[in-house]
Amino acid sequence: MADHEEPPVAEQQAGPGAGSSFPAERSGHVAVTDGSRMFVWGGYKNAPIQEYYDFYLPRDEIWIYDMVNWAAWQKRKTKGNVPPAMSGCCAACVDGVLYLFGGHHDDGNTNTLFMLNLIPKDGDLYWEKLECKGTPPSPKDKLGVWVYQNKLIYFGGYGYYEDDAFLSFEFDESSIGNFGLPRGWNNQVHALDLDSLSWHRIVTTGPSPSPRAAHACATVKNRGYVFGGRYRDFRMNDLYYLNLDTWEWHEVIPRGVTPVGRSWHSLTLASQDTLFLFGGFTTNKQPLSDSWMYSIKMNRWIPFQSSHADKPRLWHTACASKEGEIFVFGGCANNPLTHDKAAHSNAILVFPVQPRSLLRLTLETVVTFRELLSGSLDSLPQHLLQYVRQRLASVNTCGS
Repeated sequence: MADHEEPPVAEQQAGPGAGSSFPAERSGHVAVTDGSRMFVWGGYKNAPIQEYYDFYLPRDEIWIYDMVNWAAWQKRKTKGNVPPAMSGCCAACVDGVLYLFGGHHDDGNTNTLFMLNLIPKDGDLYWEKLECKGTPPSPKDKLGVWVYQNKLIYFGGYGYYEDDAFLSFEFDESSIGNFGLPRGWNNQVHALDLDSLSWHRIVTTGPSPSPRAAHACATVKNRGYVFGGRYRDFRMNDLYYLNLDTWEWHEVIPRGVTPVGRSWHSLTLASQDTLFLFGGFTTNKQPLSDSWMYSIKMNRWIPFQSSHADKPRLWHTACASKEGEIFVFGGCANNPLTHDKAAHSNAILVFPVQPRSLLRLTLETVVTFRELLSGSLDSLPQHLLQYVRQRLASVNTCGS
């Protein structure tokens, strides 16, 4: 749940919104993309049950959104070895398969690994619990992941202590006696080889980042970037990358202005030279709505002007589409530590971070002037007409 405090949580099996055409508001969920579609699972929202602060979302459903056509949401029920309802998990999509690791459920942290084939041959979505060789990372949530050469490489997180000579672990004194075993922050690196399904503890070199959680990670070629995150009472604004071939850490000191320190933000690959940073939560517990582009070539943070500067979000998700847009979904718009007063969202915020194609611009113009052009739409080629109709249908189905 929110920060390091773990209040009583209930799991939602059904309830208000169960038959809705778009997902419930949520934070702490996961989202992955295959470039065209966004897949959303898990998370929590405010609990409508007395004596419970928060409410896990149903574990057996996954929501799918068409990022290319901006089509309506689709809810799919899943089968198989379904993961427990959780928040703070870490997810990645590799070759059409969703891998889900870690998180926090009603019994505490976990280090179980699940997979879900998003392109099944028989049409059903089946979860599988993976049994891997080697020693997995310690049970934790709010960690980050890089995908490189068919490996999932996990960094940091907040969870239980692991006795490891190569691990820097900092106990959180406030967690002692609070809902189970004491926990803390770490900066460990583990790699999962997807070919052999084997875990490997990585011994890194170079100046490593401090232990942290609720940071954000992005992969650029053979570099795993990490920005910010929480360590004790501080939310940081430092930038590092790990060379994923040599396992050497490098601290990056950008030129010029740097975004304020934060946790629960997103860092998304916008191009092979740029990373997109959005939102988060400051040391002073203020939600953020700013957005930035980090240029690797220039080694500089550049403020990004958007139409969403009045929409703060934290513990949201962000997915990049093949059309050069980044889709932010869900998250909290204020302080989640207020629990029942937390303003969780189910809105989609779209950030165009790359120039749109001429075709896309033309079709968006048609949508904008749909009333004026309504008598001529049927003259469009069938596949373009289908896009316009899907786009029109999506105008009022993105949540609030």
